Amino acid sequence: MAAWSRRLVILCAGLLTAAICTAARADDPSAQIAIESGTLRGALDDGVEYYKGIPYAAPPLGQLRWEPPQPAAPWQGVRDAREFAHDCMQTSYPGDIASPRTTPSEDCLYLNVWRPAGGGAKLPVMVWIYGGAFTNGATSAKIYDGTQFAKDGVILVSMNYRIGRFGFFGHPALTAAHPDGLLGNYGYLDQIAALKWVKKNIAAFGGDPGNVTVFGESAGGFSVHTLLVSPLAAGLFNKAIVESGAGRTKLGGIPVKQLSQDLPGMPSADSIGAAFAKAHRIEGTGADALAALRALPADDVVDGLSATIVAKPSPTFSGPMQDGKILVGLPDDLYKSGQFNRVPLMVGANSMDLGFNAWNSTDDALAVFGADKEKARSAYDPKGIEDPAIVAWTVMADKIMVEPARFAAQQFSSHGLPVYEYRFSYVSLRGVEALEKGPYAPLAYTKPMFWRMMLSNAGHGTEVPYVFNTITSVYGGRTTSNDKLMATIMHGYWVNFAKTGNPNLPGLSADSPAWPAYGKYGDALMNFTPTGPQPMLDPWKARLDVTAAHTD
Repeated sequence: MAAWSRRLVILCAGLLTAAICTAARADDPSAQIAIESGTLRGALDDGVEYYKGIPYAAPPLGQLRWEPPQPAAPWQGVRDAREFAHDCMQTSYPGDIASPRTTPSEDCLYLNVWRPAGGGAKLPVMVWIYGGAFTNGATSAKIYDGTQFAKDGVILVSMNYRIGRFGFFGHPALTAAHPDGLLGNYGYLDQIAALKWVKKNIAAFGGDPGNVTVFGESAGGFSVHTLLVSPLAAGLFNKAIVESGAGRTKLGGIPVKQLSQDLPGMPSADSIGAAFAKAHRIEGTGADALAALRALPADDVVDGLSATIVAKPSPTFSGPMQDGKILVGLPDDLYKSGQFNRVPLMVGANSMDLGFNAWNSTDDALAVFGADKEKARSAYDPKGIEDPAIVAWTVMADKIMVEPARFAAQQFSSHGLPVYEYRFSYVSLRGVEALEKGPYAPLAYTKPMFWRMMLSNAGHGTEVPYVFNTITSVYGGRTTSNDKLMATIMHGYWVNFAKTGNPNLPGLSADSPAWPAYGKYGDALMNFTPTGPQPMLDPWKARLDVTAAHTD
């Protein structure tokens, strides 16, 4: 190594927060940065530096399975950070465009950083939390690549966090072993640990630890709601974005359970964990039972669990729970009482978001509105001509995702915080092609009206590659010019919000109209439609009002 290069490495090791710890030459494909744990070697590509597979906590193996994340061990020398580390243990499912590109492992508490080449001075930071029903998700997925954020002057951090039974698990033996400890929501604790890592280390990359935006979609969006109400996350971020993340008393339509208290019709996480243990012939509530659970092979803990639980919940997986310390209550209750971390918020849902249900008729679907059934009918099927499957799906999508997004906007706005609501209604022609080959394809023949509804509305999660401006990773050479334009527009709004807490900055193109703040003109939002973004008052207000009156 040349003498000047050795001196630079030594200098970087001594200046943890100095922006000088960058690639030595513009044509050098490597880059080095010193952080709290040691020195990292990343890579430089097309004006962007990236550092992957950075440990933010110790591997949660052996006795650390079902324990809060522990500090990562420091290392000597230079750690290679040019490739993704393992994604977390899971079972992939067909059609998942965010499936892992690594071999999943229980050793997965790593994060990744993209930044503009050479860094900068106090750059805004965005921290991404993936979705996947708390059972799937991977930072290695191409749609989550942070290159475009870095090119636009934002440092993008993505984290792996424990999912499935590794991340969300209760059992009487764990409760007995740690009666006053942090229990159950280990995946949330991982997210908090990653945010603490950002607070301590992001200045070394040129980032501003005082300008951090946390954002996530689906389970990642619900995670953001949890971080917004968790006292353990206070002060770790400055802005928040929730994409299709629910926000009321149910997560994706599934009640959020208690850690140890069984309620009528709703067993606790401890009881559900005991049922899982029994299925693997592990009985008891003492140390021997806990040791046996920790000795189970990782594949046995996964036990085929995947995001299909959204349609049919698993009797041996609790998901997130109210533990009293991490998740101290339900987001809607805490928003109403003002007990949350008060930051600017961007929030929204998609035009045909999650809406699984078992109703067979319009009357069945509208029966949930009780005495307001006819009022709901006039809002959801005023002409009496909609396919019952469309009505049923729409009612549930409103209850699960769309109305809770508006509710969160209302609550934050009522506390004087800047709020920007969106609805994603853009449908790519390539998305239509994907549907024709996907799991809904049989409906093209059995329920043609429902099929037309699917083809003209945006499904759950379809906004993500537009936000990241990675749409070509989904459609490749078939990506249309309209797809690319919409990705550029949406990505620009998200970047602006991360920089200032307002998606509207000077320099927006004619294709990017001003996004009205929620509350200033009523239920105002930005609707990302097939013909471009359109600011408007919510055209679904009547049906969301009747839905809001019947929340549970």
